[in-house]
Amino acid sequence: MGDDADADVDVVEVLSDEYVRTILTQTREEPKSVDALSDACEADPSTIYRRVRQLQAVDLIEDQQQLDPGGHHYKVYSARLEEVRIRLAEDGLEVDVDRTPTESAADRFTRLYEGFK
Repeated sequence: MGDDADADVDVVEVLSDEYVRTILTQTREEPKSVDALSDACEADPSTIYRRVRQLQAVDLIEDQQQLDPGGHHYKVYSARLEEVRIRLAEDGLEVDVDRTPTESAADRFTRLYEGFK
């Protein structure tokens, strides 16, 4: 198994956590802040930050900067996971992970600029 295969196996391990599954479900349709995820998971923000780092390590979630009306900024998170397929093969499990494409820097800039209008 190569590096990609090892990374996909890591995805299966990360997905075994209930908080991780809730975070992915909550961020599937719209980006959410750690505070919102903390409420949804009924967990401390520090626990959510740890799970978000795990999800980022296997590229299942991405962050975006948001500006609030007071001029401060904070991060929100969006799920990138589309589908996980696990097959039993002769040499063990084969894991395929489909992710949504990441937002380009140009698209991110445009989105932030539109937020200022």
